[in-house]
Amino acid sequence: MTPYEEIESPTQLRADCEEVNSRLARAARKVAQTPPSIHFDEFPREVPKKDIQISEAAQRLANALHLHLD
Repeated sequence: MTPYEEIESPTQLRADCEEVNSRLARAARKVAQTPPSIHFDEFPREVPKKDIQISEAAQRLANALHLHLD
């Protein structure tokens, strides 16, 4: 909204206020949640690392740029 626009209707202003109130309430709930734990014993599983596939074209480009992807 620019400073030169007309003030919106009361209905639209009320809808805007209700939307802001809704978003603030959601934000307040998120802030009040318990943060996730950082203790290792609460995460006993190991997560395997993803394999990265390097295509032949990428290998040629890397070699041409002397990046040497092995």
